Amino acid sequence: MNQSLALISLVVDDYDRAISYYTSVLGFQLVEDSALSETKRWVVVRPVGGPGTGLLLARAATEEQQTRIGNQTGGRVFLFLHTDDFNRDFARLTQANVEFVRGPVDEPYGKVAVFRDLYGNLWDLIQPVSKS
Repeated sequence: MNQSLALISLVVDDYDRAISYYTSVLGFQLVEDSALSETKRWVVVRPVGGPGTGLLLARAATEEQQTRIGNQTGGRVFLFLHTDDFNRDFARLTQANVEFVRGPVDEPYGKVAVFRDLYGNLWDLIQPVSKS
């Protein structure tokens, strides 16, 4: 069997605002932005440099969904962004005024810092320890 996790749905308040943040601030690439109806779009962003899992930016359509924006995991780190150069990306994100709430620290699994995205979701920026 060959399976992979293709997309993670991330509830956002506005498609264009989310696209701008994830592409301009985090440096992701816009993979797809297709209209599905007058009010719904299929918007996918993905970190540059790999065919890995993408984020489906899903605009909240109900009051209940709106309550989940920025808190899909009850305050735990939600997403894990691996990098091949922690110092480069930490400096770039800091310069872009991304709010780091913990770190950077060296852990047995790699160098890591926790940041908060536009909506308040917590992310780990990680340069994993080389397994060579």
